[in-house]
Amino acid sequence: MGRGMALQASAFPNGFVAGIHAVGWALILPCFWFLDRLIAVCKSTTLEQNQRLEQECYLHPLKVFFGSIIFFILFLVTAPLAFLGFLLWAPLQTCRRPFYYHRETPSTPEKETHRGFELGGKATFGFATANLCLLPDSLARFNNLGHTQQRAATIGQRIVQGVCRPNIRIFVDSPSSCGTLSPSNSILPTANSSSYGATDKQAQPIVGNHSDSADGHVSVQKSSSVVVCVPCDDTEESSTESPTPIFNFNHNSNQRGRAGHRSAPRALLSQGLRQQDNVPWEVSSLFPANVDILCLEEVFDKRAAQRLTQILKPVFGHILYDVGVYACQPTCSCSSFKFFNSGLFLASRFPVLEAQYHSFPNSRGEDALAAKGLLSAKVLIGQNQKQKRVVGYFNCTHLHAPEGDGEIRCEQLNMVAKWIGDFQAANRQPDEDVVFDVLCGDFNFDNCSPDDTLEQNHCLFEEYRDPCRAGPGKEKPWVIGTLLEQPTLYEDDIITPENLQRTLEREELRKQYISPPIPTAGLPLVYPESGQPWIGRRIDYILYRESSISQRCQTEIEEMTFITQLAGLTDHIPVGLRLNVTMDSDHAD
Repeated sequence: MGRGMALQASAFPNGFVAGIHAVGWALILPCFWFLDRLIAVCKSTTLEQNQRLEQECYLHPLKVFFGSIIFFILFLVTAPLAFLGFLLWAPLQTCRRPFYYHRETPSTPEKETHRGFELGGKATFGFATANLCLLPDSLARFNNLGHTQQRAATIGQRIVQGVCRPNIRIFVDSPSSCGTLSPSNSILPTANSSSYGATDKQAQPIVGNHSDSADGHVSVQKSSSVVVCVPCDDTEESSTESPTPIFNFNHNSNQRGRAGHRSAPRALLSQGLRQQDNVPWEVSSLFPANVDILCLEEVFDKRAAQRLTQILKPVFGHILYDVGVYACQPTCSCSSFKFFNSGLFLASRFPVLEAQYHSFPNSRGEDALAAKGLLSAKVLIGQNQKQKRVVGYFNCTHLHAPEGDGEIRCEQLNMVAKWIGDFQAANRQPDEDVVFDVLCGDFNFDNCSPDDTLEQNHCLFEEYRDPCRAGPGKEKPWVIGTLLEQPTLYEDDIITPENLQRTLEREELRKQYISPPIPTAGLPLVYPESGQPWIGRRIDYILYRESSISQRCQTEIEEMTFITQLAGLTDHIPVGLRLNVTMDSDHAD
């Protein structure tokens, strides 16, 4: 199923239909909420269990007993209203567009464009992806995560805090260097802390001088960039002249560029390993500064999506949310009823020119209850030196989850490749330059598990480049897994961004908290191979393709980032990618 269209704010064709839909959902919501609370009151996270032990609280069984009775009675009382609401809500899904589009009107048009190509023929672009597990609270608790609305607000504040910070980068030129030094949270402006949960471990600084957690508004400060290169006396190669430290100040993210080529930072590698290629990388306790496009997965809860939109909109002026389809899909087919949308959420600094969503038709089991699929978008970057329009393509997806279903995921990768090709063929214009083509999301397979061999050898990886991949079934030695073990999410070693950062940098610690590879059924797992590092499951990807962009463009990876800023808020480690794109103005059009 594919739907592409001119972007409009509402998912419905007119206000009358939208109003009827709102009435139907208002009748459903109380019953849905009471059912959600009925399950949630019986299911505790390990964080809540530990808090009760520390506080010596023994009243929880009474809370469960009476809470279950009360919520069950309220569920039964509101069920007839929910049924009436369903009769209004379900038929309207046939005329629903597959997403809502929020556009924040900029104070000046220049704030939505990148003038790097127009002024200097080069620009950098930042991308990030994260799986947030923003399910209804009761279901999130089965992943050891609760308080969905509070988590959504805190996640949004942390993202804004990270992407709006000054981009301070310190490179130490030393053999004993442990890599790029990320600025601490302590250097960032903070206001009153907003905490998720009841412990100080998860107290969160909020960006700006004013905040309103109820409305989700945060004040945003303009970001700037500072790069500091510090030479040391113990370098491997001596030089007759000690170079002066280089300070690169960039105070406008719309005019970012490179003052010159820099060497890859020495990454945070365990067991004395060193980089084998030119992919600079780091483990950062903050989201990368000046992220241009953000893709989030598992934002299934509508209220959480709206809260994220309210918090992120001052930074990302163009947001697609509540992406997907509901009810019987295809229409009049009750064999595949969609209770949840796709969970995809796209936030962009650049205007979205076109967008298209496709739903996977081959999901099965519990995954068939959600409308997982592919969201493709074409964004307007600006102009080049010849005043031609500059655009980029960004695609995000979330593949089938259950283990052992590699054939289903391979079929979905086939669909993804076809749908992306069709979308770009339909929307490509002869008078524009394409400067990036990115695919990201939660693929639900890794590149080290024997059980995922089928997906690892898919031809999609011949089209799109994975910066972390050495080959089918083999990761580069510096790679870190992105799937955390759910029972240990609140351990001291990984409860804060700084602690999780330190843990990921140490292989012996990392092995305790990152999900291990999955063996082939019936065969013992031998991992890692002799002399190789322990990496763990990396199921969150950011890929890019060069064959589909303008021939005038040259792409270089500036940095790959594993982000720990959402520690304690999700069971995935977000990843970021920054690309440098140089456009040759002398190349024939």
